[in-house]
Amino acid sequence: MKVLETEIPGVLLVEPELHGDRRGWFMESWQARRYAEAGIPAAFVQDNLALSGHGVLRGLHLQHPHSQGKLVQVLLGEVFDVAVDVRRGSPTFGRWVGALLSAENRRQLWVPPGFAHGYLVTSEKALFSYKCTNYYRPEAELGIRWDDPEIAIDWPVVGPPLLSARDEAAPLLGEVPPGRLPEFTG
Repeated sequence: MKVLETEIPGVLLVEPELHGDRRGWFMESWQARRYAEAGIPAAFVQDNLALSGHGVLRGLHLQHPHSQGKLVQVLLGEVFDVAVDVRRGSPTFGRWVGALLSAENRRQLWVPPGFAHGYLVTSEKALFSYKCTNYYRPEAELGIRWDDPEIAIDWPVVGPPLLSARDEAAPLLGEVPPGRLPEFTG
């Protein structure tokens, strides 16, 4: 397994080791000890799948309180995946990291607790999988506007993306009351 650090400390791009032959291939998509050694010491409590069509943008989402770390990957298709640091007091507050994740490249992105997360489907459809470190709590969910000019994510968008009503109505990061955002703990 190869682990690549991104420009934001704590957000990691993982390239699992692939073992293949004429029959196909095999890879470990999660193993607690190996991932903990790589800097992902998470105890996951929930797995989720989402199927979306081309041009669907989901995000930017987070929970606070009850923050979730997420290990995300694509099982079918391709997405442009983004993590945004929204921890009050963080030296990288408001900065984002993006990566193409696909069934072909089998990459995973570790999105630590305290980060907003979103993705745009760039293939005809995509099956998106993510492991979460905390249970979904609807009362704790928070959205940040996907096209916030202060964050300035360089989405590979051709035309307007397909958004949920909730994502269309999400506030800009600067409009979120500070107490609703997680705090940087160093």
